[in-house]
Order: sequence, then C-alpha cells, then structure tokens
Amino acid sequence: MLNYSALRDAPLHGDPFDHVIVPNFILPDALAAINNNFPEINYPGSFPASSLSGGPEFAALVETLQGQEMATLMGKKFSIDIGMRPTMLTVRGQCRARDGQIHRDSGGKILTVLLYLNGEWTNDGGQLRLLRSANDIEDYAATVPPVAGTLLAFRCSDHAWHGHKSFVGERRSMQLNWVRSRSYLWKESFRHNLSSMIKKFV
Repeated sequence: MLNYSALRDAPLHGDPFDHVIVPNFILPDALAAINNNFPEINYPGSFPASSLSGGPEFAALVETLQGQEMATLMGKKFSIDIGMRPTMLTVRGQCRARDGQIHRDSGGKILTVLLYLNGEWTNDGGQLRLLRSANDIEDYAATVPPVAGTLLAFRCSDHAWHGHKSFVGERRSMQLNWVRSRSYLWKESFRHNLSSMIKKFV
C-alpha cells in the first residue's frame, strides 16, 4: 500500500524548516482503491478518521498510517523518538476560500504528516507552500501540489509556517500527527468530533 523505501530514501530538507516530500508514497493500485473507498465529505474542515465511514481500503490506510512501522520510519527520518507518542488522524474532503491561511501547527504537535489523494492539480490555489515568514505567502522554499499520493512531513516548530492560496472545491487530504500527550489528544479529538457533529446539522 505504501512506498516505505521511497520514504527511507527521501532527503530531509532544512529550508525553511525540517521537512521531507515523497511523491507517490501511496502505490498506484492502492491509491485508486483508496479513492474509490474515500468517505463522502460534503463539508469543509477536518474530521476525525474515526467519525467517517470509508471502505475497507481507506480503513486499511488509516490503520497503516498509525502503525509502528510508520512511527519508526518517521522517527529515524527526523531523529526523534515518537514510538510511544499518541497519534491523531484527521481527514479533509472540501476546501473553502478562507482555508490555507498562513499558520503553524500548535505546540501540542510534534510531527505533522500530510497525505494528498487528488488527481491532476493545475490550480495555483490549494498548493501548500512552506514559508520563510508568517506574513508573506510568496516567500516560500517549497510548493507541494496535493496530488497522487504525495506525502509531506515536517517537524512542528515556532517557525514552521505554511499555507496556500485560496481554493474552493474538493481537495482530499489526510493529516497524521504525533502529539505530546494524551490530554492534548483528548482535547483535540473532542473539538474535532463536536465540530463534525455540528456541521451535519447546519
């Protein structure tokens, strides 16, 4: 399902912060099956993977991403021990105009992994940029189109700024985080679950 050898071989870049990009991290046959089993998401925002009803291939991807092999590989890549840290996995299916504003991930997160599941992407909007500052979307070191099983992983830090130009429409992604504590995980899980429940009734 996943191209672990490509992750092992991918270089760790330090500009503008520690990150690794792996195109085609999901193997082609698996990507097609996962997209066919991707849960129906009609609202913007992040949804806990546990709250969604996808098919068996999607469920297998969720389990694999949170497995020990992934934690071991990421730990080695970033020289950090995350084997016993809690994980949080959320899923997006839709993008709204205000999404993608420049931000850094919260201090409770250690590593962020973004996995994209879209087809060809020609729109300038929706392509994630790794930024050198908090106030200039044009001052970037790398661009990550959200296509074809591409993986982006980065170390969460005070200067790990990222964002993308505005895009409205379907934009499938999964976000995996290793977090510092179970209390942070419970708080964030409660927030995401409450938000997903509200969206279903609005």
